[in-house]
Amino acid sequence: MTTGDWWAERGGGPPDDGRLRVAVVDYGAGNLVSIEQALTTVGARVTIARDGSALDGADALVVPGVGAAAPAMERLTRARLVGPILQWIAAGRPYLGVCLGLQLLFEASDEDGAETFGVLGGRTKRLGDAPTLPHIGWNQVERVREHALFTGIAPAADFYFVHSYAGRPEGVTGAASVLAETTHGSAFVSAVERGNVLGVQFHPERSGADGLRLLANFVRWAAALAAGGGAQYSPVGAGGTGGGD
Repeated sequence: MTTGDWWAERGGGPPDDGRLRVAVVDYGAGNLVSIEQALTTVGARVTIARDGSALDGADALVVPGVGAAAPAMERLTRARLVGPILQWIAAGRPYLGVCLGLQLLFEASDEDGAETFGVLGGRTKRLGDAPTLPHIGWNQVERVREHALFTGIAPAADFYFVHSYAGRPEGVTGAASVLAETTHGSAFVSAVERGNVLGVQFHPERSGADGLRLLANFVRWAAALAAGGGAQYSPVGAGGTGGGD
């Protein structure tokens, strides 16, 4: 399906004629083809960012990924991307983390002890009481509150997951960030939002029509924010590790 076909079926068009410029970070933590194709389908102009200079000229930043936090942080540090990503977030610019890209927003990971971005209070922990691990397949995403990211998507819609760990928010910033939860044994956080920062534990690029809708919503939201439309909260202060700048 082409970009024009996708938007034509939904009675609209891309956010603007110029298309939103989305930088997708490549740090060797997963296949980027699916997320690149999905973002292109919903109207974004995608560039692959392998170093900090590749963020120049971008309007929005997507950090995907699967796997463990320690090797991810090592690769990001070697590519000198940690500093630019934290500066991007602190400047109030649109960010979407997918799967590992969400987990990295927390302070640390229990999977391997790695310190991560520290943008949100809390840690990444192993799924509790899970009947199977890894958690692979479709599961319901139950919204805790509404956000433009889920516009046009039914409550408790199914999205596709592949993971064994998830972020567990702590403190004021962590608890306030919860946007949606999912149950696999115990409940875990499956979407977060804090100002200019969004994250989802599932894979929208593998989640059919609702996944494309969510990415289209991100593109529209990010276009409004990049144009000065503002986020719900002030820009997030970036803490955590300071290396890799």
